[in-house]
Amino acid sequence: MAVLLETTLGDLVVDLYPEERPRCSLNFLKLCKIKYFNFNLIHSIQRNFMAQTGDPTGTGKGGASIFSKLYGDQAKYFEMENSPRIKHRKKGALSMVNNGENMHGSQFFLTLAEDLDYLDGQHTVFGEVTEGFDVLDKINEAFCDKGNRPYQDIRISHTIVLEDPFDDPDGLEIPDRSPEPTKAQLESGRIGADESIEDDDGKTQEELEGEEKKKDATANAHILEMIGDLPDADVKPPENVLFVCKLNPLTTSEDLEIIFSRFGKISSCEVIKDKVTGDSLSYSFIEFEREEDCEEAYFKMDNVLIDDRRIHVDFSQSVAKLNMGPSGPIIPQTGGESSKYAIKGTKSRQSQKYGLVLDEGDNSRGQQRSQQKKPRRQPSESDSDDDRHRMKSKKDEKKHRRKDSSSEESSSDERRRQKRKRMKDRQESSASSEDERSRRIKKKGARDDSESEDGRRRKRSQGMRHEEDSGSSDDDERHSRRKKGPDRFRDDRSRNDEQGRGRGDEDRKRRKDERREKDRDTGRHGYRDGDRDRSRDRDGDRHREKSRDGQKYRERGRDR
Repeated sequence: MAVLLETTLGDLVVDLYPEERPRCSLNFLKLCKIKYFNFNLIHSIQRNFMAQTGDPTGTGKGGASIFSKLYGDQAKYFEMENSPRIKHRKKGALSMVNNGENMHGSQFFLTLAEDLDYLDGQHTVFGEVTEGFDVLDKINEAFCDKGNRPYQDIRISHTIVLEDPFDDPDGLEIPDRSPEPTKAQLESGRIGADESIEDDDGKTQEELEGEEKKKDATANAHILEMIGDLPDADVKPPENVLFVCKLNPLTTSEDLEIIFSRFGKISSCEVIKDKVTGDSLSYSFIEFEREEDCEEAYFKMDNVLIDDRRIHVDFSQSVAKLNMGPSGPIIPQTGGESSKYAIKGTKSRQSQKYGLVLDEGDNSRGQQRSQQKKPRRQPSESDSDDDRHRMKSKKDEKKHRRKDSSSEESSSDERRRQKRKRMKDRQESSASSEDERSRRIKKKGARDDSESEDGRRRKRSQGMRHEEDSGSSDDDERHSRRKKGPDRFRDDRSRNDEQGRGRGDEDRKRRKDERREKDRDTGRHGYRDGDRDRSRDRDGDRHREKSRDGQKYRERGRDR
């Protein structure tokens, strides 16, 4: 129960499960016998998932079972087989495609990975791949578009039934040979299965290396064009210029021109020298008028001994002297004919500039242009007057510019000076205002101190007068008591009580005034320097009053 599937990428051998899936196996085997799958596209490939085929239309919407060939279109699909349950665990499992209604037709797929258990119960596994896993890997690595269709066609070319346990149904027509593909079958709009997409097919190793070097040279040329080292990426070095190196520093351009002139006419020969020291850099460029002469010199002068040095000769690869014009690379010309070295009877000269040539036509045109010398125009008197007038106007213009610039500079200097002066005035005014404020504060503090000192002095003088008055009154009272005697004791006591009440009122008024003055002197900032003295004076007054009262009561007791 095996079938050989020949594809455009290789052969696959699949074994079927006729006992577990008899209906699916019968359908697949009989379709292979009638060559139904020949030239079918593998129309859907999902990497590491599955590869689907079995649709003759190549769209994924067609295909019919073998039973439609026997019983008509009503038997286009047949029911899927669910028991026994076989899972999609193996890579290369062969499974029928579910059309959405748990029905199968002709389409099937091969799994490209293991453990695809989420397909179980939806599609019916009826076989597996036993040979050709490398072909499965090639199918898995195919490049596909967003619709999972390969860019290059992969087809089933032929099917061969190796073993069939089922008898052929009555009425089934089996062809004797594989039919030829039709044009409609082969047209897919993609790269054909038999078309080669490799450029190196049928080429030798040397040809491949040459193409690789050519690609690298092209890429490098484009890079040099982008950074400005080449005028154009497609520019080529001239073929009539030789590069000579490993020269003796004593070898001159004239010596080389004499040696190489035997191969043909030389347009220019120059030994490259250091710009600072003027010493030879031991290499040179030799330009021939004909390419044939240049080739002959290349073959015959390489590794030749000149001035005890074996030189190396190669074709020049330099395009440094080429510039780009409107029609391509052009050659800078210095004018005049190039110097030639004459062996006898002529003077030896050396070209001052070395110009590279792209082709002979451009070189000849450049020489013709350089040889056409324009006649110089003779100066006249009017021209000289005009020149003098122009020079004078230019001088006047420069002078006016200088004046304008000097005036602008002076105005800017004046503005800077005025600004500095204003800033200085502001600083001085702020300093003077600060000094005035500090003087006012000091003056106010001194005035407050003087007022507090005057108040203390007045209080002390008032206290002394009050003590004197109280002492004199007490003496008078004692004198009157002695005169009057004990008979008038009651009247004296009542009088003394009235006087005591009067003195108490005076004392309360005095204390109130002192308290008010103390609050006015103290303010919110606590006691000042004179408060301590005033408190001491008040304590002394109270002590004196108590002593006087005690003395008064003692005298009153003696009188009794």
